[in-house]
Amino acid sequence: MTTRRDFMKKAGIVTAAAGTTAFASPYVKAQNAKITWRLQTYAGPALGEHVIKPAIDAFNKVANGEMEIELYYADQLVPTGELFRAMQRGTIDAVQSDDDSIAAPVDVSVFGGYFPFATRYSLDVPVLFEEYGLNEIWEEAYGEVEGVKWLSAGSWDPCHFATVEPINSLADLKGKRVFTFPTAGKFLSRFGVVPVTLPWEDIEVAVQTGELDGIAWSGITEDYTVGWADVTNYFLTNNISGAWCGSFFANEERWNELPDHLKVLFKLCMDSSHYYRQHWYWGGEAKLRTQGTKMKLTSIPDSEWATVEAEAHKFWDEIAQTSPRCAKVVDIFKQYAAVMEKAGKPYRYS
Repeated sequence: MTTRRDFMKKAGIVTAAAGTTAFASPYVKAQNAKITWRLQTYAGPALGEHVIKPAIDAFNKVANGEMEIELYYADQLVPTGELFRAMQRGTIDAVQSDDDSIAAPVDVSVFGGYFPFATRYSLDVPVLFEEYGLNEIWEEAYGEVEGVKWLSAGSWDPCHFATVEPINSLADLKGKRVFTFPTAGKFLSRFGVVPVTLPWEDIEVAVQTGELDGIAWSGITEDYTVGWADVTNYFLTNNISGAWCGSFFANEERWNELPDHLKVLFKLCMDSSHYYRQHWYWGGEAKLRTQGTKMKLTSIPDSEWATVEAEAHKFWDEIAQTSPRCAKVVDIFKQYAAVMEKAGKPYRYS
């Protein structure tokens, strides 16, 4: 609440006779004046320290007083599900999140976050965007929406279950109330999982009070970083996706008004953020599986888990029917998977 009040003071509030309020534009532009942006991430403070803060700190330092980005964490200014509209209106200037969580009004938003079994490793995401044409498809999709500029996609951690009770079979998933992403939840409901949507900051308490039975929102690195490993007892080694796909977005007008050198600087800092996450998550997942002491590892047999992957491919085909563009993305996923399987080790081991 303190942060919200501070935000309201900075933004400026005009109280009308009827008691309504209106926020002044958060963007600051004047001749020879510093440009100020507000960027909100999907991540809470502990996680934000890794997934975005180093890049924003670097940007503010190198911008040398010409521009400053004020960083806000999950739900501090706007609920995550309303981020897209807030950015479109100019209430905030930029966002780091996945398309799915912010309810981006484009057909490809379903592929943001954890699209089941679309990736096996974190490197798959940048390869799909840079080498297999997803950059151009995302630019096309967001080019049809006024007010928002899609900037860059990168990968995060894989999607695993962290639970209070052990998961050793698909039957153990039935009835489990789990915090997860919209599309991932829609898929997991086929196996009896009950997807639950809550503010990010409420998850730990929800597990403690029994409102949630578990979390399918991250890998083990985040479980330890944000405190979820303190309230769950088990970590399922099977995952439904090898990497979360998230992006940076900006209010289109604010982006277009930036001088070219600041656009280049922001792009370089996005790349820096993508690189940091690659090694931080990759190392963390292995280290905490082998050296972590807070959660016991469990696994569903490969033969049983194969039915989940087979169901995912049916899910792909269903999504492909929603639009020609979605069909094109699914076709790329299939082409890419075939190439990786044919390439064999180290690209794919099975």
